[in-house]
Amino acid sequence: QVSLVESGGGLVQAGGSLRLSCAASGRTFGGCAMGWFRQAPGKDRDFIAGISQSGRFTSYTDSVKGRFRISKDSAKNTMYLQMNTLKPEDTAIYYCAAKCDRFSDAVYSNSVRYDYWGQGTQVTVSS
Repeated sequence: QVSLVESGGGLVQAGGSLRLSCAASGRTFGGCAMGWFRQAPGKDRDFIAGISQSGRFTSYTDSVKGRFRISKDSAKNTMYLQMNTLKPEDTAIYYCAAKCDRFSDAVYSNSVRYDYWGQGTQVTVSS
């Protein structure tokens, strides 16, 4: 069992930056692919970024490429999402997720592939 807790959300002006963290407990996530998703009011939960269990592979949705960066520190059991040049349309609840399969080094963009989810952290970008 993996427990995920997000932190780092808040209110920021357009053009600003935030760094989200996702701390895992219950087991090491060295064998887990990780992902960030977000859900705006009235919308579906969308994939933002993912990282393979080794950290060698990453993937981003087009709207955040060049602005967001996903990383993980396996020694700290923590994943990060550095968000730069934030826009009002980035406003959403951000969720981290884990898919633990030590035999795969894939990145997963489909939410149904993930086994564990955090409770979410609110990010609000004002114009």
